[in-house]
Amino acid sequence: MISIASAMQQEEIKKLLAEYNEAGISYSFKEKKGIKLYFEVTGDQEQAATTAKQLIKAQPWGSVLYFQAAVEA
Repeated sequence: MISIASAMQQEEIKKLLAEYNEAGISYSFKEKKGIKLYFEVTGDQEQAATTAKQLIKAQPWGSVLYFQAAVEA
């Protein structure tokens, strides 16, 4: 499981990751706690967190967004 901590653009992040399914990595939204969004992932969790970060930064709104992507225990 990974978490994305972001105060803004949460719906866009959920939609972006839900639509991604490449290189053996896919995301399934599970829950929201505060500003954190939690996703179940297929594939390597470290790679999934890195890929999520890259996907978000590649968006027009993502390049200026302050957020964190991390693997959850």
